[in-house]
Amino acid sequence: MSDTSTLQSVSAADGSSTRSVVVLIADKFAASGIDALRAFGCTVHDEPGVTADELADMIRTHNPDVIVVRSTKVKAPAIDAADRLSLIVRAGAGYDNIDVKAASARGIFVANTPGKNAIAVAELAWGLILACDRRIPDQMRDLRDGRWDKKGYGNGVGMYGRTIGIIGLGQIGIEVAHRARAFGMTPIAWSRSLDEQRADELDIGYCESIINLAKMSDVVSVHVAATPETKNFIDADFFNAMKDGAIFVNTSRGSTVDADALADAVRTKKIKAGLDVYAQQPAAGDSAFKDPIVSLPGVYGTHHNGASTAQAQAAIADETVRVVTTYLTSGNVLHCVNRASSSSASRLLTVRHLNKPGVLTHVFDVIASTAINVEEMENIIYDGALAACARIYLARELNAEQLDRVRENAAILSVEQTPVHS
Repeated sequence: MSDTSTLQSVSAADGSSTRSVVVLIADKFAASGIDALRAFGCTVHDEPGVTADELADMIRTHNPDVIVVRSTKVKAPAIDAADRLSLIVRAGAGYDNIDVKAASARGIFVANTPGKNAIAVAELAWGLILACDRRIPDQMRDLRDGRWDKKGYGNGVGMYGRTIGIIGLGQIGIEVAHRARAFGMTPIAWSRSLDEQRADELDIGYCESIINLAKMSDVVSVHVAATPETKNFIDADFFNAMKDGAIFVNTSRGSTVDADALADAVRTKKIKAGLDVYAQQPAAGDSAFKDPIVSLPGVYGTHHNGASTAQAQAAIADETVRVVTTYLTSGNVLHCVNRASSSSASRLLTVRHLNKPGVLTHVFDVIASTAINVEEMENIIYDGALAACARIYLARELNAEQLDRVRENAAILSVEQTPVHS
């Protein structure tokens, strides 16, 4: 961890002065968040119009410690252009617009702000559900064209007593389920982390597979993150299992759905689709939209603005500020998405020692002489700050002679080496 003085006030290259932490906001961001970061002492560069291709030059110009984005893509060349960058914050939940692999390779943390847009996205999902059932956009189009067709539009099925299947039961999915009950619907769900006990706690029906969910649902709403595992996750088998005339809503990411399979289901099974995201979606700053899915009857769409309410953006800005300021004051990264869930460590070296200068230097000098890599470590200070415990995860074990060399320092109280079990 780094302390407040290290992160908030950084030494200049010549050591003669200090500088404030530089934050580059490379996207639209609530003014309240910008004001809060400046009040905290950060130098903030607000560049809402920057494109993905321009970002590398912008980084070279401002040399930020922290970057905040919403939809702007942060590609590998932009990350490679960074000198001091140590944190990228996605002001929102999904982070597929950031090259996380490139950031990880450069030792740059990536964080997001999950759950803060949940209500806004759930509200839009329900807007799309109702639009599909009652054909609201078509009705409005005809009214504007001077056509009155009460009989033609009088065939909506209605929501009461029907079943809604929710794919991905994070905070957004839970908010969708809450609203489903208000419509008198039965919510069922599938999620990788969901089990029967958790479903019972939430009073939501549990589905072991998405195919079963498709078969049971009158309405399906998708809320999974865009990952390699979820690419085209909703495929032809899923749509073949859906009921004819059912409603399908996607407010997550376009990549989660096989667009050709969806289009075929709309044509052959009369599936009604409400979409906020698309397979062929314009990049930030591009106004041309060419995805053919919206030309099909029964498809209704919005402009990937599920999180774009004033309430949601204020909540996201507040959480983004909390992520940045927590990092600057403690070194802790809230909602970090690129910390390894496991490492290649095979041994844990536990060293209890007096809290004195040079003790850990001695330990690491011994480890360095063995060419054994340190995969991870932490040093815990006991109450009173007289002693500490270093937990050092090693790629392979130290032999008996090497352990004895670690013990040579008089300030070391005990040394223990144990296997790491995955």
